[in-house]
Amino acid sequence: MVLHDQSINIFEDLKRFELALRETEWGDHCVHAGPIIRGENEYENFDVPNRRKLLMLITALAKKLDVEFKSFYIEKKHINDPIEATGKLGKQLYDFLRGNYEFFLSFDSIKVYYDNGQVEVTKILSSMFTALLENVEFRRVKPSEYRLFQIADLVCTLKLAELKMDAHILSNSELLFFRADRDLKKNYIKPIRKKEFFR
Repeated sequence: MVLHDQSINIFEDLKRFELALRETEWGDHCVHAGPIIRGENEYENFDVPNRRKLLMLITALAKKLDVEFKSFYIEKKHINDPIEATGKLGKQLYDFLRGNYEFFLSFDSIKVYYDNGQVEVTKILSSMFTALLENVEFRRVKPSEYRLFQIADLVCTLKLAELKMDAHILSNSELLFFRADRDLKKNYIKPIRKKEFFR
């Protein structure tokens, strides 16, 4: 999750990012972190240094923006079915919202932006937010039109890379892209971790 207090203007930071992105060969591009790292889809014809520059650019934006992040995750190999997975993730979100209840109540409204890409995640967001908070609005977004959604994608991708690094199971494409654990920590994980939501 990317949390942004909309009373804090981030327009100038986003504008600088857009200008910097347009000065690259990527132009006005929807950044998708996982395929950048793996060299998939629209990134398959670009070399690693070029893809690395793009990921560094959006990581720098994530570091600069006045936003916070919170990650929720489960280890699939210990889960038997989708219902159990949904329950475990729902419990994490519930605990997070309850633990920060006063913080969320301090806002006139809570807007939840999601692309409805995963049915289970959509259900978790809808049920947990509406069960605990009365001032919730849900907005469906297109990732290509919303940079904070692309930042959320980046955070998820880097959290997964961190978990895989800690378990020593990074893929060959990830090892090639990040070069070394030290580089992954220094250039990507550490800047993101500083923005983690704590109250």
